[in-house]
Amino acid sequence: MISKLSSLFKPASEKNSESDWATYYKQQTTQCADAELRRFYSSGLPDADTPLSQLEFVALDFETTGLNVRRDRIVSIGLVPFTLSRIRPAAGDYWLVDPSVSLSKASVTIHHITDSEVANAPALDTVLPELLQALAGRIVVVHYRQIERNFLDAAVMALRGEHCLFPLIDTMAIEARWARQGMLANMKRTLGLREDSIRLADSRQRYGLPDYSSHHAKVDAMATAELFQAQVARHYNEDTRLSDLWL
Repeated sequence: MISKLSSLFKPASEKNSESDWATYYKQQTTQCADAELRRFYSSGLPDADTPLSQLEFVALDFETTGLNVRRDRIVSIGLVPFTLSRIRPAAGDYWLVDPSVSLSKASVTIHHITDSEVANAPALDTVLPELLQALAGRIVVVHYRQIERNFLDAAVMALRGEHCLFPLIDTMAIEARWARQGMLANMKRTLGLREDSIRLADSRQRYGLPDYSSHHAKVDAMATAELFQAQVARHYNEDTRLSDLWL
C-alpha cells in the first residue's frame, strides 16, 4: 500500500493530486477492519480548495526513542488545535506512552524523559482512540513530516495491522522553500557558506517568535502552530488554498 501511495509524499513543488487523498480516505472507510480507523477515515477531509482561514488545524509533535522508524518508538505525544486566528493549548493533549523498549542515554539527553517516567505510562494502543479522534477531520500540521506521519503509521501497523496515513502541512518544508531559495540562498551555496537552519527554534527566530524550551511534545506542538500562523501571514494569505500547502 505504501508503494501505491508514493505519489502522495512528494514535495509540495511537485503538486500532489488532491484526489489521491480523497480516494484513499474513501477506500479506507470501507476496507479497514479496525473500527477506530474506519471512524477516523470516515470523518473525511476538507475540500482541497478550502481557504486556510476556514480550516481547523491540529499541531502534532512526537518525542521518540530515536529517528529510525523501524527500530525506535514513540515516547510522548503532544497536540494543540488551532485556526489561523486562534491557538487553543488548553484544548490540546499530552501523553507519555510506554515505548516497550529501554530509553537510550542519547534520547534521554534530548527529551529528558526517563525510564522511570514511562514505567507506568499507558501503551500507545490505549491512547490511540483519543489521538485519532483529535486528528479526525482536521488538517495536521507538523515540523518535519518524516517523524509524525511515519512513526504513527508504523506504530498503528504494528498494533492494528493497518495503515494510518493522512495529509499534512509541514512547516519545515515551508521554511525550506522560503529560506533556502532565491538569490541570497544561491549565493551562500556558491560561496560554500552554511545554509540557514530550518530547525523549529531557528525558524521561529526569523519571525520574531519567542524562545521556548525544546523537546516537550506539547510545547513543540504549540510552537509549530505559532510558526505556521507566522509563515502564512508573511508568505501567503488567508485565502491560500489547502491544496497549495498540504503534502
